[in-house]
Parts: sequence; structure tokens; C-alpha cells
Amino acid sequence: MMRSGSRGGAGTKGAVLLTLGGVTAAFGVAACCALPILLTTAGISAAWLGGISMATGPYRDLLLWLSALSLAGGTLLLWRMQRSADSCDSERACTPVWLRLILFIGLIAGAVLLWLGYSYV
Repeated sequence: MMRSGSRGGAGTKGAVLLTLGGVTAAFGVAACCALPILLTTAGISAAWLGGISMATGPYRDLLLWLSALSLAGGTLLLWRMQRSADSCDSERACTPVWLRLILFIGLIAGAVLLWLGYSYV
């Protein structure tokens, strides 16, 4: 975990929040068309997405922009964390590798959901 004197605490929280926000907004965008198609192709019921798509449908354009900006911000913060981790020594606390990996996977998943939500409308 991060030590209290570490400089990366705010950047880590920001990256996590931006990634979660971007993935959530991209999920809302993809809930109308792309996710039901993919889930039913895989044999999984997608009826539960009806309520989500009805709630997020009128805000599709806003969610597209919000997701793109959040994912871009999360990517920038993750890049900065990676750069500081490359030069990390034993004197300074660094962001753990597992957290950077989870953020990277979340950013990729958000980007895929965003692309699917944009493409399948």
C-alpha cells in the first residue's frame, strides 16, 4: 500500500475514479444495442439490460463524451504512474504492479465498450 508521504496517492485515486467512471459511462452507451447482441450471441439473457438502455438512451451523446474524456484522463494518469514506477527506488512508495495492471485492463474494457456502443447504433 502507499505510504502517507508518497506523492502518488492523488494520482492513483484519480486514475481509479476516471477509469471506473469511463467504464460505467461506456457500459451505459453499449447497453442499448451492442451488449444485448453480444450476450444473446453467447447464449446469455440480455433482458435485464432493457431498463438500463431506457434510462441511458436519452443521454447517449453525453455519455459518449463523458466516457471518452474519462478514459483518456485515466490513461494519462496511468501513463504517469508507469513513468514514476520506472524510476522508483526503495526510498519512495510506488503504485503496485497489480493495481496498474487492473487499471490497464479496465481502460481496455472501457475502450472496447465505448467502441461497441458507438458502432452498434
